[in-house]
Formats: sequence, structure tokens, C-alpha cells
Amino acid sequence: MIACLGETTGTSALAYCHQRMKSTNEGQRILTQKPRINTSTVDLSYLKDLSPGTVGRTYRDFLDDNNVSPNDRLPVQFVDDVELAYVMQRYREAHDVFHAMLLMPTTMLGEVSVKWIEALQTHLPMCTTGAIFGASRLRPRQRQLYLDHYLPWSINIGLNAKFLLGVYFEERWEQSLQDFHKEMNIVRLV
Repeated sequence: MIACLGETTGTSALAYCHQRMKSTNEGQRILTQKPRINTSTVDLSYLKDLSPGTVGRTYRDFLDDNNVSPNDRLPVQFVDDVELAYVMQRYREAHDVFHAMLLMPTTMLGEVSVKWIEALQTHLPMCTTGAIFGASRLRPRQRQLYLDHYLPWSINIGLNAKFLLGVYFEERWEQSLQDFHKEMNIVRLV
């Protein structure tokens, strides 16, 4: 249901994301080549063999630590424009990569933080809705951490980091996470 809502309410945001991706060489390559992030296209064994602290190993460790799979994302069904449908699919498949690169777990606090970053960068209504209503479900201690640390950090990253949907992660598996953060203007929270 959330996936359907995201597809049916996000047309102008998807067009915005498409334009942002087209504005960089890396984003243009993504739109031209249309890579997918799943176990048919990403060699998870290779990622596990990479050095700790690389983009690829960090992503693989995130998958293992949070018991998630890149195959968990549903295919886009309700976006008629082929280009925009791909942008939505890319967003879905890159969501866990975002979590990994931001060092945010799949807890409610981590999810809300990533949703704020995605909302500010993509303008997708479902991200904004998830960020607002997800935050309302935080327990008092989490809410205080959220207000004091996670929300300001998320807003800073969302507004100042490079456009994450336009990052060709598959070309960066061997890059050190430290260099990636520096290049993307991501300041670590944890």
C-alpha cells in the first residue's frame, strides 16, 4: 500500500529527481544504463570480500546486520512513464544503500532519519509523510535523541549532501566510506 501511494502521488517529484540525475555525468550514466540493485546484478559474495570500511563492504554488512535483502523491493507498477518508473525503482532499490552509507540502522529512529534526507533530496510525498508520521511513533527517549541530534543531522545532510539518488553506487563498491562521505559532503552522526 505504501509503495502504491508513493507511485501515485509522486509524479512531479519523480520528474524533479530525473532532472537532478540528468544534471550530472554519473546520474546520466545511471539513466542510460539503468542498473538494478538486486542479487542478480550485485555479487554479494564479492562485497563481503572487500575490505572493511569500503562502500561495498559497508552495504553488505548492513544487509547482514539488518537481515534484509536487495530483492525485497517491489517492482514499480503504477508509473506510466518508463523513465520515471525507472527513477522510482532506483529509489526503492537504493534505499538500503542510503541506510548503509549514512550508517543508519533499520530502527524507527534510523528509518525516520533516512526518510527526512530522502524527503529533502527527492521531494517524494511518501518520504515526507514517512518522516513526519514515523517521528510521531518514537518513544520519549528516542524522541529526545531525534530532536536533539538526528533531526538536525538529517536536515543538514538532506540539504547539503550531493544528490544521493544520482550516485552510481555500483561503480563505487571499492571506494573507502571515508572518501565517499567527504565527496558527498556527508558528516557522520555516529
